[in-house]
Amino acid sequence: MLKRLNKKAIVGLSIILFFVIVAVFAPFFAPYDPNDFVGSPYSQPTSKHPLGLDRMGRDILSQLIYGTRLSLIVGLSTGVLMTGISILIGMTAGYFGGLVDRILSTIIDVFMVIPGLPLMIVIASYIRIRGVVPIILVIAFTSWAPGARVIRSQTLTMRSREFILASKITGEKSGRIIFSEIMPNMFSLISSNFFMACLTAIVGEASLEFLGFGDVSSITWGTMLYWAQNSSALLNNSWGWVLAPGVAIATLGASFALLNFSVDEITNPRLRGV
Repeated sequence: MLKRLNKKAIVGLSIILFFVIVAVFAPFFAPYDPNDFVGSPYSQPTSKHPLGLDRMGRDILSQLIYGTRLSLIVGLSTGVLMTGISILIGMTAGYFGGLVDRILSTIIDVFMVIPGLPLMIVIASYIRIRGVVPIILVIAFTSWAPGARVIRSQTLTMRSREFILASKITGEKSGRIIFSEIMPNMFSLISSNFFMACLTAIVGEASLEFLGFGDVSSITWGTMLYWAQNSSALLNNSWGWVLAPGVAIATLGASFALLNFSVDEITNPRLRGV
């Protein structure tokens, strides 16, 4: 079982590393500038244009490569922000308990009851500024609650441990106990939460961009799907325009899911058959 675990982690990390390399060295990998008109609109795939051309005669492969940058930035940045919010609220509620826990738990429950994607759409529709930053903020604001719930439960368990009680007796401040004593012992749980947050962010970003709530002038996998849908790509037999970003989103999402499963197996002996 450990061999399978290692394979999951290796495959997940390899996929992410591949996309990071593509994003960093996009100008070297892309055969054309993604905004250049290099041929006839809706041209079929050829050796020069493996995925064909879009409605403006731009190379789809080049757009896919450059789109990796913003899509990866959104996924990782949103994952970090979501995890930070989950840690702050979840650990505060679990450590202090009482009235603080009741208030924060109620807030968590409210955000968990409301469906995530509809809430994202409603909030995004009222934001007049279009771009990557609003997308990151909207996804993080609407999707932090599940992680916070899990972290709160674990914090409730850990706050009664002997080494935590000893820290309280010696007069350690609450902030130091939370972030220096409790949080390091929850590294695996936080890592799992981060990978799940990145997966949520990637799917959320693609969904919002596809619905036109992002900056449609920028090049991401989500905006590629948006323009493909608005330009009737399938009716014009431009399958690469639809399939390429869809497969890229699914592959990157799968890499984070594999890492999440790996962390679960490391921390849960039952999943390893131990």
